Amino acid sequence: MSMFCYQCQEAAKGTGCTLKGVCGKSDDLSNMMDLLLFVTKGICVYSSALREQKGYENPMVNKFVFDSLFTTITNANFDKAAITRRVTRAIEVRNMLRDEAAKQGVNVDTSFEGCTWEGKPEEYEAKSTTVGVLRESNEDIRSLKELITYGVKGMAAYAEHAYNLGFEDTEVYAFMQKTMADITRDLSVDELVALTLETGKYGVQTMALLDKANTTNYGNPEITKVNLGVRNNPGILISGHDLKDMEELLAQTEGTGVDVYTHSEMLPANYYPAFKKYKHFVGNYGSSWWHQREDFESFNGPILFTTNCIVPPLANASYKDRIYTTGAAGLEGATHIPDRENGKPKDFSAIIEHAKRCKPPVEIEKGEIVGGFAHEQVFALADKVVDAVKSGAIRKFIVMAGCDGRMKDRNYYTEFAQKLPNDTVILTAGCAKYRYNKLPLGDIGGIPRVLDAGQCNDSYSLAVIALKLKEIFQLNDINELPIAYNIAWYEQKAVIVLLALLYLGVKNIHLGPTLPAFLSPNVAKVLVENFGIGGITNVDEDIKLMVG
Repeated sequence: MSMFCYQCQEAAKGTGCTLKGVCGKSDDLSNMMDLLLFVTKGICVYSSALREQKGYENPMVNKFVFDSLFTTITNANFDKAAITRRVTRAIEVRNMLRDEAAKQGVNVDTSFEGCTWEGKPEEYEAKSTTVGVLRESNEDIRSLKELITYGVKGMAAYAEHAYNLGFEDTEVYAFMQKTMADITRDLSVDELVALTLETGKYGVQTMALLDKANTTNYGNPEITKVNLGVRNNPGILISGHDLKDMEELLAQTEGTGVDVYTHSEMLPANYYPAFKKYKHFVGNYGSSWWHQREDFESFNGPILFTTNCIVPPLANASYKDRIYTTGAAGLEGATHIPDRENGKPKDFSAIIEHAKRCKPPVEIEKGEIVGGFAHEQVFALADKVVDAVKSGAIRKFIVMAGCDGRMKDRNYYTEFAQKLPNDTVILTAGCAKYRYNKLPLGDIGGIPRVLDAGQCNDSYSLAVIALKLKEIFQLNDINELPIAYNIAWYEQKAVIVLLALLYLGVKNIHLGPTLPAFLSPNVAKVLVENFGIGGITNVDEDIKLMVG
């Protein structure tokens, strides 16, 4: 095999991609990402030792670690040159920490090779093929270490968004770095299981931090009717998750004659009060991430990727030269907008000038969709919701959060939503909602049957809502609530959401469309026996099981 990657739901043949990633990642890019993680773990060994023994805290190191983890998440970065430069920088950062540890007399266990390897750029390719996932030979140990790694990657993504909005938690940084250092060592299965749950704990803490960052800066999401049509001005389509990028783009396009539309996971930006003041913020265009090849063709204007999920364009795609990336996102051939420096906003002038030269978007649909049901908005409806549950008008809530994906078996989620009894309500967050958020599912006493909390990180809102309902109904266990969990997953941010739910004590979660390839049979058995984790079967049987 020329690579090995099984971190996302599309792992080839349900086991792993060995020649080229189904996501579009080439084998040499995949291997270079493995090398970046290898050296980053070395950084974490030194930084954790310095922190534990001397209280050492380095903001540059903290940012470099979460940036590096985020950069290797599925569909975020397809720019091998950028990853290669980051490997070089990782070696520099690690060696700086090595010298600092020696200066301060810190004892560091450097038995992990990532602490000492001093490769030259011309040696990266060869080394990168030797440091991947399969370096760990024990299947169960490897499975647990990768489960933890993917959870930390998802945590890093959320930590970066919070950082961009001026919110940090050094406890989260310390946990990420110590955990990446710990998994370089020989740990028992029991130790790794405990570390898995601890990862979920810090996942909750990180999502709470990001929720505070978002709402402090932009207000609490409000019930909002989002326009799906277009106007007759040139436009910029913004995708991904980073709301700071959204804010700065809107501010810089104001008065330019260029409209702004959201795509995929940026849809929930429409729900924030702070963004509604911009008259050129039109609404949402298109669907979830995997539809981008057709959505981008008809949009006509430039597209800004603030994070994942990128689908590399086909060779004959007309929009190839209209793609811009920023932050952790990267694509070979695309224009990359640099990070902020010295507290100044990013410079979006190039994409704005590009938009002015483009035709307006082609309208692909009309109408509107409703969202904005984050925790504060649902709390405002609490009396109505509680009355509906007590009267039997609402029999059950179904959490259908998570990710969308391009495989045909994901049609299951559309059919599941269509066949749910009329006395059930869907709680959703993440791009999984595109499978059913435009269906005419109606409402129950004025409560829409699809309550969209927002982006994948807003799954935190769903957990907060569940805990509030537990308190209102005076229950001892969150699992006594009339809530079932049917979650779709695709990449690592869904992994940290899952681990967060497990830490909160939620059991009997159904995960689909397939269970993760990185779960060995024994690890999957532990999750089934201890937490009731299960897969999906067919719609009719699963509705009987989850709803009754």
